[in-house]
Amino acid sequence: MASETRNIVIVGGGIIGCTSAYFLTRHPSFNPAIHKITVLEATAIASGASGKAGGLLALWAYPANIVPLSYRLHAELAKEHDGARRWGYRAVHCGSIDAKGKKLDAGGTDEGKGEEWKKLPKTHIKPGKTIGVEIPKELDWFDNESIRSYSEMGDPSTTAQVHPYQFTTSMADLAKEAGANIIFGKVTALDYTGHGVNGVTYEDKETKQSHTLPATDIILAAGPWTSKIFPDAPIESTRAHSVVIKADVSPYAVFTEIELPKDFSIPGKKRRHGKNVNPEMYARPDGTVYACGETDDLTPLPATADLVACDTSRCDDISAYLSSISSVLKSSEVLTKQACYLPLVSSGGGPIIGETGIKGLLLATGHTCWGIQNSCATGKLVSEFVFEGGAMSANVESLDPRNVM
Repeated sequence: MASETRNIVIVGGGIIGCTSAYFLTRHPSFNPAIHKITVLEATAIASGASGKAGGLLALWAYPANIVPLSYRLHAELAKEHDGARRWGYRAVHCGSIDAKGKKLDAGGTDEGKGEEWKKLPKTHIKPGKTIGVEIPKELDWFDNESIRSYSEMGDPSTTAQVHPYQFTTSMADLAKEAGANIIFGKVTALDYTGHGVNGVTYEDKETKQSHTLPATDIILAAGPWTSKIFPDAPIESTRAHSVVIKADVSPYAVFTEIELPKDFSIPGKKRRHGKNVNPEMYARPDGTVYACGETDDLTPLPATADLVACDTSRCDDISAYLSSISSVLKSSEVLTKQACYLPLVSSGGGPIIGETGIKGLLLATGHTCWGIQNSCATGKLVSEFVFEGGAMSANVESLDPRNVM
């Protein structure tokens, strides 16, 4: 297989598509003289969730069959390519705090019962030992009187982070340097008539002209848009909002369970949520804190990532909840308000990685909120499926797309 001429087309310029391109160019069988690798992206590299995620890496993530491989590969890539400088790779502490929020200074309205908080999938992890009201002294960016207890979830031997946008664009650049090509255009059709894949038709982003790329292998890594391109893919989506706050604080990832006071209100607006909320926070080495809120299904997935609508009031909610337990974050500037869609496997679980039953057509999607964490393993496995005919680095039978298609 490796000695054959190959036209490999990766649909999607997010983290899965870019790491797939990277590992394909690093596979021992890759020969740029006979192997052509093209990343086909509708808008821009890392324009979806890959550029707006938290970037948490953890040995306690899921699924267990690819997490250790991916975590190790992240460390190896950071060492090889100066990831600490290039994409903010570093080991961190991680914990969960149970807190009682304080009222904000200015009142608004507080009508209705509010919505139930919809947690991101990663927040279902059970915390470890509970320390009590004594929290690590490095977590001085939280108001001690608001914290009821602290539970350790991970330490620098099991938890790390990257800046998702920087990591994704770096993977794209490294793949390009090694011979991959990047084209910006929206896929309009896949040709898999006959015995397998034949090509991909797309509309050029700039000229709006239609072109067809010949293909011997197609990797669908378009996140929540995968099912728009290939309707048989069992992929759904959910929207998540986040903010980036200017605050130079200690290197911690923090999950929360915040009980809002009965009279809690956000200035100038009605309360959106019920009694308890669960924002997540990741301190970054660039002097910012990334914080994300709950998911919602209020707005359907748009045609492309550049059309994703951000409900800034939901971002304001996140800031208000953080302000109720942290005077430091309350007084800090919000630099970014944003939203993205996460890809979910319709039947639950995920991701799905591997063959579809159509020769040459692979799926690599459905990573939920662990896409950055599991990107490296996914990319390496994709390279093995293409050049070796199957997964060699991990047993991924449970992630076979054909199990759920």
